[in-house]
Amino acid sequence: MQPCSKNRKLIAWLALGMLEGREAAELREHISTCEGCRRYSEEIANVAARLEAAEPDSDLKASDFFHRRVAGKLRAVESSSLVERLAERVRGAMPNWRVALPAMAVLALALLVMTASQHYTAPFAPATPVAQGLPAAGADSDLAPTLANYQMIANQSLDKLSDLLTRQGNRNLPAAPVYTASSFQTANGSF
Repeated sequence: MQPCSKNRKLIAWLALGMLEGREAAELREHISTCEGCRRYSEEIANVAARLEAAEPDSDLKASDFFHRRVAGKLRAVESSSLVERLAERVRGAMPNWRVALPAMAVLALALLVMTASQHYTAPFAPATPVAQGLPAAGADSDLAPTLANYQMIANQSLDKLSDLLTRQGNRNLPAAPVYTASSFQTANGSF
């Protein structure tokens, strides 16, 4: 007969003297009624007694290879326990996911909006495209006054841009129509 699976570990602890109090009393009562657990308890108690009675051989020497393997295993256990401890601290510091997940979503959305707004330029009415090649030296004066032309000249030289702006500023502008209140009269003579 097999011992009860839930009692195996408890029986081993009882045999080693590590189980006390009410739990030990309940287990002893169970062992007295269960044949499988009683046999298992007798076997474990016999093994525990033999281990206690055994005298260590003081002449035994472990090899260097054995020491290196044991040290390597201990380091692996220490490093994994360090990682486990760090993971536990992170889990303990993290708020409840029901709170953290929406907060992270709001933060991600805010970052997305901020990033998009930095790269966003307000739309403007584009000027009619003017296809012009690079102006020849001294031909800067007949360029249309557009941002694209100003950028093109500025890329060549800031001095050329300054000269162009000065020339265009000194030119006589074409006559613009002047609107007065009287020009807004309708056909019947009223506003």
